[in-house]
Amino acid sequence: MDPRKTRPPAAPPTGQADAKISCEGVWKLFGNNAERVLAEHGGKPTFDQLAEAGLIGAVRDARFAVAEGEIFVIMGLSGSGKSTLVRCLSRLIEPTAGSVVFEGQDLLKASERELIEIRRHKMGMVFQNFALLPHLTVLGNVAFPLGVQGVDRASRERRAREMIELVGLKGRESYYPRELSGGQQQRVGIARSLAIEPEVWFLDEPFSALDPLIRREMQDEFLRLQNVLEKTIVFITHDFDEAIRLADRIAIMKDGAIIQIGTPEELVTNPATDYVAEFTREIPRAKVLSARAVMVPLDGAPAPAESVPAEAKIEDFAARVVDADAPLAVTDADGAAIGLITRAAVLDVLVRREGRE
Repeated sequence: MDPRKTRPPAAPPTGQADAKISCEGVWKLFGNNAERVLAEHGGKPTFDQLAEAGLIGAVRDARFAVAEGEIFVIMGLSGSGKSTLVRCLSRLIEPTAGSVVFEGQDLLKASERELIEIRRHKMGMVFQNFALLPHLTVLGNVAFPLGVQGVDRASRERRAREMIELVGLKGRESYYPRELSGGQQQRVGIARSLAIEPEVWFLDEPFSALDPLIRREMQDEFLRLQNVLEKTIVFITHDFDEAIRLADRIAIMKDGAIIQIGTPEELVTNPATDYVAEFTREIPRAKVLSARAVMVPLDGAPAPAESVPAEAKIEDFAARVVDADAPLAVTDADGAAIGLITRAAVLDVLVRREGRE
């Protein structure tokens, strides 16, 4: 079975009120007198103004909202600010200004004690460095955060065994990290982060240290877990192929600022800037474009018997359309025909490169 998401994508929130987690006007400036410089420029200093003041704008005026159950990917090149931003969301790094609202509470106003409790009970975190404790077994590593919460041994080990089985490591409970492959170690890290049953799950380039084949397997595993658990996820990557495979929506960052937010399809078909266009230029459009994006109206004609779902990606059904003698119907979530997909439309996507018609 194709491991890609089978659930409908989460609808983007219309504002902070219906978001699971959101941020508004978040800044993280490194250097002296950061708050004063922000105030002097009305809370909106430019990149050049920050540089003149000797400040580094690691995150500049970040604004977005993540819906419950959504996979929200933040991506950009090295140094773009994506990892700093995700750490600001949990206050592992203290933002210079702004608000981060989680379940209606501004985390920047939370006390240290409140914040510790939120992290312990409601936030799961997975980073590129697996950070497993070498002296603990797989079972001990996965159960560790529950021990920190004060959960009794029997209960925490029962929960840990459930998570170990969920990530496909049943039978390796007594192994130590040194006895595991890189992919297996990452699965332990994922199981550990899920043990507390988090409300929101932060993943910062969790697969980038893995070999390509193992990385692909871990992406498959991630999608399988999300189909089961439906977590609210903020996922950091610099790999656009990974982003379009996993994301409901993507935020692209450059020099600490979010340049554009949209679905993978929106970013490829309607880039907001030349930077986004260049960033997405080499992505095969058949991986991103859906049947809905290239269908033509029925115009009263009877719907063909053969059909494809409107949200299906072209690469998944291209061979069927090219080999067919006639167009295929495009159907909505209720199975109603809403358009036609033609051989010419599919071939145009397969042979055309962005900007090279």
